[in-house]
Amino acid sequence: MFNQNLSLWGDRVKARLANLDVMSLGRVGVLLGGRSGEREISLMSGDGVLQALLSKGVDAHGFDPGERDPTELVDEKFNRVFIALHGRYGEDGTIQGLLEILGLPYTGSGVLASALAIDKIATKQIWISNGLSTPEFEELTATSDWNAVVKHLGLPLIVKPAHEGSSLGLTKVKSVEELPAAYQLAAGLDRKVIAETCIIGDELTCPLVGYGEAAEALPVIKIIPPQANYDFHNKYFSNETRYLCPTDLAPDVNEWVQELALAAYKALGCRTWGRADLMLDQKTGKPYLLEMNTSPGMTSHSLVPMAAKAVGVEYAELVLWLLSQTLEEKEGVAV
Repeated sequence: MFNQNLSLWGDRVKARLANLDVMSLGRVGVLLGGRSGEREISLMSGDGVLQALLSKGVDAHGFDPGERDPTELVDEKFNRVFIALHGRYGEDGTIQGLLEILGLPYTGSGVLASALAIDKIATKQIWISNGLSTPEFEELTATSDWNAVVKHLGLPLIVKPAHEGSSLGLTKVKSVEELPAAYQLAAGLDRKVIAETCIIGDELTCPLVGYGEAAEALPVIKIIPPQANYDFHNKYFSNETRYLCPTDLAPDVNEWVQELALAAYKALGCRTWGRADLMLDQKTGKPYLLEMNTSPGMTSHSLVPMAAKAVGVEYAELVLWLLSQTLEEKEGVAV
């Protein structure tokens, strides 16, 4: 069951940490910054993670692959790493592949799941093949028939880069005349651009933890941004955005959202942690999957720490628990 008030995950986290010898973690690298358009946010996430680990007595050190050659990880003699990178070159399977070659345990999903989740088109194709609800979509090109796109997806619709996060390059298109400019904005950030039907309703997110059959959903969060605009600023810097955790949704709707998010996480083969973003259609009451984040934000405005706190796990405890998962075999049973 997915009753938010009865989650036992928080108790299991505390029990694991009570028996954890932080010395067993060895020298830890916190990967932060990087080269993506989300570098600024990654620096914020990484600093939070680094300070949390230090507060718990972990021998942790920051490493910015945006300023240093990633192969220098070998020289640092890290025993494991916490990935606090967001977007391309950090959340897309590339750094995960390097860490696999180097034999360095790392937090989060593996190469394949990371590569799939960063690609919004591939993600939606997998979800659709598994019968999971996600908005209608199509890939745009410079030669797309804009009128045909509108006929297929309706208005308003969303145009965004296929490999970016944090709402970078995203446009809510309200007329066919706006489509070319929206495409050009997204194409300036990515070679692949996606358009999808805009679902009008409540914006939700649901963090996931664990791996395989042991994976589970944490409390759902309802996001209420100013002017219903959850853009880059309102995600990370505005104090006007409101978050409800637990939500004010009916219990059966919360459970539906958690079940859908968990199925989406499993379909992509994610592990350790992730966060599904969804919309709840105001007309039908049906939830729709938008994206899966395999290296969620860990800033002061971030949502996974918010959900963890709702079940009694503080920020530093969450960080240490996530890192402790690297003590298990990457393909083993999640703890």
